[in-house]
Amino acid sequence: MDLLFLSRRIFLGDGSENALIHGGIIVDTEGIIRRVLRSPQEVNTYLYNTESESVYDFGDLVLMPGLIDPNVHINEPGRKDWEGFATATKAAAAGGFTTIIDRPTNAQPPTVSVAHLKAKTSTARGKIYVDVGFWGGLVPGNGDQLAPLLGAGVMGLQCTLCDPAAPVSQEFPAVNESQLEEALSQLDKEQAEGEAVVAVHAELPLTTEIHPDEEAPREYGTFLVTRPPQMEISATQLLCRLAVRHPRRCIHILNCSSGESLPLVEECRRQGGNLTVDTCPHYLALAAEDVPDCGTEFKTWPPIRERRNQERLWLALRLGGAIRMIGSDHSPATPGARALTCGRGRGNFLRAWPGINSLQLSLPVVWTAANRRGPSNLTIADIHRLMCQEPANLCGLSASKGRIAEGYDADFCVWSPDEEFTVGPELLYTATKATPYAGQRLRGVVHATVVRGLHVYQQFEGFGQPLGKVLLRRSTRKLVKFVSM
Repeated sequence: MDLLFLSRRIFLGDGSENALIHGGIIVDTEGIIRRVLRSPQEVNTYLYNTESESVYDFGDLVLMPGLIDPNVHINEPGRKDWEGFATATKAAAAGGFTTIIDRPTNAQPPTVSVAHLKAKTSTARGKIYVDVGFWGGLVPGNGDQLAPLLGAGVMGLQCTLCDPAAPVSQEFPAVNESQLEEALSQLDKEQAEGEAVVAVHAELPLTTEIHPDEEAPREYGTFLVTRPPQMEISATQLLCRLAVRHPRRCIHILNCSSGESLPLVEECRRQGGNLTVDTCPHYLALAAEDVPDCGTEFKTWPPIRERRNQERLWLALRLGGAIRMIGSDHSPATPGARALTCGRGRGNFLRAWPGINSLQLSLPVVWTAANRRGPSNLTIADIHRLMCQEPANLCGLSASKGRIAEGYDADFCVWSPDEEFTVGPELLYTATKATPYAGQRLRGVVHATVVRGLHVYQQFEGFGQPLGKVLLRRSTRKLVKFVSM
């Protein structure tokens, strides 16, 4: 028998309307949406005439399509103590995410071949609480693996234009401009009928190295000067050239922190380039001025910049603006790697691993930051566009996820936009608990997460069984993604 999900505030995200409706969603035994009931009258008629297996009434909570994060580091196999599949997908479910896409960089081995992809998928099966897809990796020398990885079902390919932090830099080295151009040309030739989307972590190494103040390694400013906006500007200029030379390809900039690079993107579009951008919750909610000494849980690449820069990012989030989506770039590590343990190395920004623990908190962080700027700064429709619809489009999932409509997966995020909570380690399900949001009061509480009709998370009851699926892309439209740490 079918399941029935009810709420007085359902956001469909199907393009027909932006308003919240009072109605219901009928889900079949396969976890697919069979019908949407758009009024209380339709719900009453259905209940009178039909017997459902279960009815779930969420009252005044917002019921919207499950969130999608295309930018998550799951470091298993190899570095499960940094973040494994079970902990990452529990955190995702508790944050309202029903689908996440794993990046290839931090695992041992990294996902740069079909054999390594099989190691990833075999490790994931039976452990995941939400659906998980995978990016393949592009590194110098694995050009013969690009087509096989795409054929095996990765969402696309990733690379970096600047080496990751050690020890990952030896396992997943950067590609240069000529190697990236060669890869694009190869894909044009081998995937002539496809539309290869190329996503790039837009930082280029500086031509002149900046020597930080080794006498003040525990001050955030010491680290910040080592990764100036020019690294992002130079990379964006490079990508604009590529986008104009390859107008059939969508090139996507990941993890944009510098507002100075955004006018370059807009000019590239005017010249016919297909260039898009995303940013992260920490760039929207945190500012360099507020990072405390020894606060290495704030360190990431590109860095969190000054508050005046943040204003440009918020302006670019509007519909039609340069920034098309928000992804977490979730990349926690052990306290030792993060320079958070006691000893002489504690709080050393120059030695700490760059990456922020944010997956579970992405929705309330963005919602809280938006509300502090004014209640109409972002609407629920904007949250859907930035954290669901556009990620689904990028990852080739828009035919099955990202909407509440007939034939789509019954993936739901059920949350209270007005409820508040205080971030503490006891609330986090990640392998490591250090986060820059510790102690913050955030607005937006996830009450339940439903994946294909199954309750994978409920606020006061915890988790169901790990019934998430491994997503392998089966499409003639190939997606290619290049990113870094």
